[in-house]
Amino acid sequence: MATNAEIAGRFEEFADLLEADDVEYKPRAYRRAADNIRAHPTPIADYVAAGDRDTIEDIDGVGDAIASKIVEYVETGEIEELEELRADLPIDIADITRIEGVGPKTAGKLYRELGIETLDGLEAAAEAGEIQEVSGFGPKTEQNIRDNLEFARTIGQRQLLGEARPLADDVLAFLESIDAVDRCEVAGSIRRWRATIGDVDVLVGTESADDVIEQFVNWDSVDSEIESGPEKASVRVGEIRVDLRVVVPGEFGSALQYFTGSKDHNVALRNYAIDRGMKLNEYGAFDVSEVEDPDSGQRAGERVAGETEAGMYEALGLEWMPPELREDRGEIDAAAVGELPDLLTRDDVRGDLHTHTGWSDGNNTISEMVEAAEARGYDYFGIADHAEGPGVVGDMGLSDTQIIEQVESIREVDAAADIEVFAGIEANVDANGEIDLGEEVIAELDVIVASPHSALDQDAGTATERLVRAIENPAIDVLGHPSGRLLNERSGLTFDATALGEAAAASDTALEINSNPRRLDLWGSAVQAAIDAGASIAINTDAHRPSTLEFMRWGVHTARRGWAEPADVINTWELADLREFLH
Repeated sequence: MATNAEIAGRFEEFADLLEADDVEYKPRAYRRAADNIRAHPTPIADYVAAGDRDTIEDIDGVGDAIASKIVEYVETGEIEELEELRADLPIDIADITRIEGVGPKTAGKLYRELGIETLDGLEAAAEAGEIQEVSGFGPKTEQNIRDNLEFARTIGQRQLLGEARPLADDVLAFLESIDAVDRCEVAGSIRRWRATIGDVDVLVGTESADDVIEQFVNWDSVDSEIESGPEKASVRVGEIRVDLRVVVPGEFGSALQYFTGSKDHNVALRNYAIDRGMKLNEYGAFDVSEVEDPDSGQRAGERVAGETEAGMYEALGLEWMPPELREDRGEIDAAAVGELPDLLTRDDVRGDLHTHTGWSDGNNTISEMVEAAEARGYDYFGIADHAEGPGVVGDMGLSDTQIIEQVESIREVDAAADIEVFAGIEANVDANGEIDLGEEVIAELDVIVASPHSALDQDAGTATERLVRAIENPAIDVLGHPSGRLLNERSGLTFDATALGEAAAASDTALEINSNPRRLDLWGSAVQAAIDAGASIAINTDAHRPSTLEFMRWGVHTARRGWAEPADVINTWELADLREFLH
């Protein structure tokens, strides 16, 4: 059964191919529909199965024509119009547009001029010097393509957490419905909440392995079986590989610890165990202090733990470590002395300070966004539409005059709302670390988020100086998505996270974790470095519609990967404390 992410991917491809074919307007409509399909909380395929066409058309941006294509795809596995487009433009559009600076229009032109269909064809043309001969291109563009080919190939191998984790939740729900399943949990990088993952790894404890594997490979959502055996099976659901491993219930805890990783964490933990006369593996924790040859077998020694994951750590005298911390960044030493952080949870978050409306590139009114925030139980909420500046999507940023007008509208909504509504703006941090806002505008705003959107190819030293300069600007409250990266699309700025943290701590400027699953910027290690330097963090969704306020889930787990406690995150604070920080 097609997942929401898979359906959304078809419409994103539709939009790219239409844009490559120089079609206007339609690509934007398809991208808007794709965003809302991806974020929709219920599997849309369920509506198709129930014949509920009205609910499909109720999804924002999905009208009759797009709904028909959704139904066609779910029922047949393809969309005829998309297949015709693919035949007319046989471009591997997803791969080629992973090259930074190469969008659908560029891909279309290179196909028409040089017949380029794949990354390999693009590389051959660049190496032969053919691209710079195409009108509108040049040596710099050609060199950019050569420089970014390896990155484009690497990112094509991993899925976004925001696409894979919802599928993982569906897999767990299905497995939990099987009577023979004693316990189940995700493992691997998805359990550690990494920004991108290779496959969805799932572990089941059961006494009936054959039964569970048979039901798993025959699950309605499975598109194809890759392989299966007595202890494991792999299937493909949409574009994502799901790997199932089954173990007996008594070894579930040890297997979960082992297959969660990370590799570095497990190596460090095994070495810690060896120093204490213990051995760890997927079958349990074994006391080998009296064993002459501890390597004589996987189960050599006295088994002292393995049924539960917590027991594996307790056997070593350690606290259980949340999966997000297991990256070998000091968690074992901290657990040994009882100093693991008291990580924040989603329930700690009281508001969101960076969201967008139809005033710039969002899809909803101020009132609609605020109502959605009220429904989530927030105490406060910030509107921060784009100000004018280079790199702002579609040149949709607001002028100073428009910002003042919007502030007045926000104040009106705030007066009628049950929560505090902040009037903010997302300003652009230019290549020199400056923002372009008038003093009158700055005086009217409650919160200024400043983010880099252009000049993202600066070297690390220049980028660090640029961002520190922005942090030190007394008008700026939050440095938004500091690297400007887009996962699987562009790498963004490289910088010294400790230097940013030190500057942020000295200037009372928060560093943002942008929770959009295509950004997750800052990331775990950078958050940890910034917090260690004394910085405060803001977890914001950058939501452009009510449904994407749900992105807070990804931001919270990213903060946890950075060892963040509630006190480290400004939007867990009481309103009075937050106001004092912003002012």
